This record gives sequence, structure tokens and C-alpha cells, in this order.
Amino acid sequence: MSKKKIVFTGGGTAGHVTPNIAIIRKLDRDEWDIHYIGSGKHIEKELIENLNVPFYAISTGKLRREFNIENVKDMFRVVKGILGALRILRKIKPKLVFSKGGFVSVPVVMAAKILGIPCYIHESDLTPGLANKIASKFATKVFTTFDETAKYFPSKKTIAIGSPIREEILNGSKVKGLQFAGLYGKKPVITVMGGSTGAKAVNEIVRESLNDLTKNFQVIHICGKGQLDEKYKNQIDYVQIEYVHDELGDILAATDFMLTRGGSNAIFEFLTLRIPMLIIPLAGGASRGDQILNAKHFEKKGFAINVSQKDLTPKKLVELMLKLKENQVTYKENMKAYTKKNALNVLIKEIDHAYKTVR
Repeated sequence: MSKKKIVFTGGGTAGHVTPNIAIIRKLDRDEWDIHYIGSGKHIEKELIENLNVPFYAISTGKLRREFNIENVKDMFRVVKGILGALRILRKIKPKLVFSKGGFVSVPVVMAAKILGIPCYIHESDLTPGLANKIASKFATKVFTTFDETAKYFPSKKTIAIGSPIREEILNGSKVKGLQFAGLYGKKPVITVMGGSTGAKAVNEIVRESLNDLTKNFQVIHICGKGQLDEKYKNQIDYVQIEYVHDELGDILAATDFMLTRGGSNAIFEFLTLRIPMLIIPLAGGASRGDQILNAKHFEKKGFAINVSQKDLTPKKLVELMLKLKENQVTYKENMKAYTKKNALNVLIKEIDHAYKTVR
């Protein structure tokens, strides 16, 4: 019996890849023939190849809302990407394409439409990115993390389901997490995560605040590749790690509080685990402002404290973490009200159903 074929796409940042990874790991490899189309220049290639999934790189251009001379060059890259995606999809002949967004996904979704291949997309943020706005016009079905996001897409093909959470982070061991980090004290643990490549500004503020922060907390600092600081190697109650893979579930099990950026996939994982958060969203000048909106939404729901990076000082950081600690019961109670925790299983059922209905 031949396997069912599916192609995943999405990339540029880990946020456009980790939900795809959650789905890929859930699919039975004895039943599914899984392929991935992305950009060879970004993190998705490394992450997907670690799963032993065939990876195909295509040309991609950065789409911009405002007029820019680079748009002209990028249009040619997008066209080249569509041609590349057409060639790959014709070769693989999948029954379904699943997209998580990012600029590389647009040529793939458009190519799928040209070939008559159904395409599902998932939007993580409160307001959709330009790539998914464009892709939604060619998609068969659109899934969103936030209820409020559904209004940006055609109602007949859009459903809010929450964020697909990686199953491996739900079954971590606190003991193993503390052992991995080399922490053996009784103080509560703050884990700092600035995204897949770290966050230099956040790293600096955390390190500047350590003398006061470690009076009340132990700190696991996932600082990003190449961002270790030897000056803090022997700091008591503090450990810095460049990047974690399989150990993340254990580290999160050992975590009492998160200090994080406002990427949707990450903060929904912490929400699912009921870990109160201090969110320092990426500033609007460095992004389209999606993290700011995500952070404000989480603060309004009572899941987190939101603070602007420009307003954050080492003293302020310590004050806010103590506030999070003092009110942790309230934050955790608020988190219990979040009900959309089954998005991964919903998507698996939708993918299975799509395959059965496509001829």
C-alpha cells in the first residue's frame, strides 16, 4: 500500500516551523510520506533535516506593503520560487500542502493552487502577516490561533483552533530539567528565551540584573547561538545555554516563570503549561508589530505582564519578576480558562479528512 503524501512549507523564523514540526512528529511515518519546501537560507532547513524529512529549497523574496525598489527584484524571486515549487510538487504529487507562513510559503501555496492541490494554512499571530494574507486567497482552508484573527480571512473557510503544541514539551521531567541546567537550589526558576537566535538586548538586561535577580530566583538563560558570556560562567544560581533541542520539555517542567519575547507559538506553549510570563515583545521597528499585539492580548487576558523593551531597566526587570511571583496563583488561575489546547489533534483530523476526500 502506497503512503499518503503531504508537503509542508513555512520558514524564515522558528515560529514558522515549530508548529509544522509538531504536526510532522504526530503523523505516522508508516502511513505518511512527508516532504518540506522552504528556503535554504533560514532555520527551517536545519530543523527539518533533523527530523529526517526530505527538504527542498526554493527561491523566495521578501514581500513588502510599502513601495520599495527591492520589491521589483523580489517579484522575480517570487516568480522563480513559484516555478521551483511547481517542479517539486509535480515530482512529489502530494494530496495536500500545509503552510505555516513566512515569505517562502507564498510561492508554494500559489503553485499548489495552479496544480489543483488543496492547501491548508495556519496563522499564529493576532493579526495576520502579509504572506498569509496573500496565501489565504489561494488556500482551501485557513486555521487561526486567536479567535479574533478569523475576521481577517474569508469566513466560509476559516476556523479558530488555537496553536498546535509540540507534544514533547508537555511531558517533561522537572528533575531532569534541573539536572540538565545544573541547578540544585530551592528558589523558583526563571527561564529566559529570546527566540531561536536569542535576543541581544534582553540578554544584556538579564545579565545586568543578575545580582538582584538571583536573590530570589534561579535563572536558566537560553541566550542564543554565539551569545554566551564568559564573565558570567561562575555566577551563582545562573546558567546560560546557547540553544536546546530535546531538553526543552524538561527545562519547561522545571520552570516557574518565563521571560520571553512575544512570538505566538512560544507564548501559547507556555500558556498551555500554565507558566506565568513576563513578555518583552520585539519592537515595532524591528518587526511588523505582531509581538506587541500578542503581548497586549496576553496581558489583557491575565496570562502575563507586558513591558516595552525601551522601558525596561535591570531594576524594572527585577520588580516585574517579583510581581509575577507574588501574583502567580492569579495568573495560573487565569490560564486555566484557556480551552483551545487540542489544536494539534484538530489539525491531524483535518489533514486525515482532507486526504480521504481528495481524489
